[in-house]
Amino acid sequence: MEAINHQIVVPTLLDVRKGNLAAIGRLLVRHQFKKVVIFFGQGLTDLLGDPVFASLKENGIDVLETAEMTDIDIDAVVDRAFRLPFRTEVVIGIGGGKALDAAKYTALLRKWPFISVPTSTSNDGFSSSNTSLTIHGRRISVHAKMPYGIIIDIDVVKNAPECFIYSGVGDLVSKITAAEDWIFEEKHGKTRVDDCALMLSKKAVNSFVRTDFGTIRDDLFLKELVDSLTMAGISMEIAGSSAPTSGSEHLISHALDTFSEHPQLHGIQVGVASYLMSIVQNHRYARITKVLKNTGFFDFAKTVGMTAADFHMAIDKAPDMKPMRCTYLHVPKYREQAHRVLDGDPILREILC
Repeated sequence: MEAINHQIVVPTLLDVRKGNLAAIGRLLVRHQFKKVVIFFGQGLTDLLGDPVFASLKENGIDVLETAEMTDIDIDAVVDRAFRLPFRTEVVIGIGGGKALDAAKYTALLRKWPFISVPTSTSNDGFSSSNTSLTIHGRRISVHAKMPYGIIIDIDVVKNAPECFIYSGVGDLVSKITAAEDWIFEEKHGKTRVDDCALMLSKKAVNSFVRTDFGTIRDDLFLKELVDSLTMAGISMEIAGSSAPTSGSEHLISHALDTFSEHPQLHGIQVGVASYLMSIVQNHRYARITKVLKNTGFFDFAKTVGMTAADFHMAIDKAPDMKPMRCTYLHVPKYREQAHRVLDGDPILREILC
């Protein structure tokens, strides 16, 4: 197996704390950015624009253009990217998936730095180089640009709907089963595990699952969740692939996204799938169960209407989502075991209709 070398890019600006959105101008000046373009999520210009624009003005930063992202069709993103002023020094995405995805891909096309300002904790996409765009009517994952900076205001993510917090919990817990799949692949001669990326991914989730908290809106809980999702995103950059954070549980979610009539938030699907796969893998089942119970994830998952039939379908279609990989679900006997667990486990029987 040939050694693979690649350049690693990690965020230079990293600021996670309460109230820092109102200090964004000072953070940008510290990194010598004076001319910016901002992509907001839909409705967020009115909701968050005032403190952002005030801080930028106070620090002498020119806002060359702003837009609210409602369309992430790749043709529209490319067209908008090449209409932006050539004087732009940095692209800032403020919001959820669409704003960050559009800003990230624009930064790649124009060779500008990208600063990620997520307003929820639904997954680790805000800290990774992957982006999701619409291509010929389908959402496709595309490699884009690692953030130069990540700015997260704990007060902002705290006010996001609880479904996004639970989604982040599910996405983070999934790193446990993803890592085990990656090790499984190496044991079968299909890949080589990057030890540094694996260590970072494990440390990210271990730090989170050992955090004491009262509710999921506690400041410490949210900061640990955000910090851990950030480290998970960086582990992918180190590995040069999504393997440290995405395994058989993600393949189930991808199949649900593709074939289910009613797919749910990514992190909700992978959280349930991670619980299922931890039993199949016989790996850290008790830890995953404890976290998903104590946070209220399981109780929330019961309310969204996922079905056992869809999960049975997704187990069978999972290998086709990434046929080049070799996770537990690529092996027939483990798919059969997953079906048995799905039918017999009392927690899954409560969650899935």
